[in-house]
Amino acid sequence: MLRRAFDIAVAASVLGVTAPLALIAIVAIRLESPGRAIYRQRRVGLDGREFDVLKLRTMVDGAEFVGAGMAINAGDPRITRVGKILRRTSLDELPNLVNVLRGEMAIVGPRPTIPAQVAQYTERERGRLAVRPGITGWAQVNGRTSLPWTERIELDLWYIEHRSWRLDLRILLRSARLVLAGEGLYKGATGGWKAR
Repeated sequence: MLRRAFDIAVAASVLGVTAPLALIAIVAIRLESPGRAIYRQRRVGLDGREFDVLKLRTMVDGAEFVGAGMAINAGDPRITRVGKILRRTSLDELPNLVNVLRGEMAIVGPRPTIPAQVAQYTERERGRLAVRPGITGWAQVNGRTSLPWTERIELDLWYIEHRSWRLDLRILLRSARLVLAGEGLYKGATGGWKAR
């Protein structure tokens, strides 16, 4: 109950403060390329329940069906000019706060994954679904998408086993530093998910 109250308070406050910035970003996205400014993607959350995660679109419309598909690397030609700025500042994640208000996500927790990834989870890895997925998490602040997939899952499982307010605060502080530095945005040579 306390965690949920915290999530609602933070999400509502940040959305209120950043609403003008989000509106400017939406207009810029629409002016640069055709398609919806808000991108929806099916993800899996608490106890395996599916939901649509919301993000500001940073790539050309339909990007997941062309080129490298779900894989994104630095210099990907599908990323728009506005998208590069949004990704660098993590502003593309602002609509995730709506997911938090809906109860689909938390401020801190494992990042939500797509159904195809969850379908390949081992029984142990399904433990990742024991908590609400988060906007930021332990794997996020320890390498983000540049980490090998199995390592990211292990970091998330470690977080679930050791979850505390103190650890969450540590994650939030590290997240702020990473946003400022723009680290771990792309999978690189060793990061990302590969079908088994």
